[in-house]
Amino acid sequence: MERWTEEDLVEVRDRVDDVASTLPGTVVQHERGHTRWFVRRRRFAWLLVDHHGDGRLALAVRAVPGQQSDLVRSDPDRWFVPAYLGARGWVAAQVDPGHEPDWDHVEHLLVESWRLAAGARDIARFDAGRAAPPA
Repeated sequence: MERWTEEDLVEVRDRVDDVASTLPGTVVQHERGHTRWFVRRRRFAWLLVDHHGDGRLALAVRAVPGQQSDLVRSDPDRWFVPAYLGARGWVAAQVDPGHEPDWDHVEHLLVESWRLAAGARDIARFDAGRAAPPA
């Protein structure tokens, strides 16, 4: 059963877009109700919308080795192993309001996922932009 509304979906997509738009080389693709974010043709995030009728609104991201199992074990109601991508180490967070996502943590994982997919130049450009003092 869905715990989210179309407004929740728009809010989540916009929130992820806001973070992804700060990541150099990011391209967004909307297809079949899902949204995917790429860098250098490598997917680093996927907004899963009722994927195969599971009722979930979730964000799947690449994870460093061991992170997937640690997150799922720590809170299996919030975190899960996504179909197809889970075998490659990805992890998914339920991001609907009913699961009260920790957005700071989710956004951190989104950036880390991007780092796993991005090239060295994009990462250096991103890090240089973060180190610059505010104008």
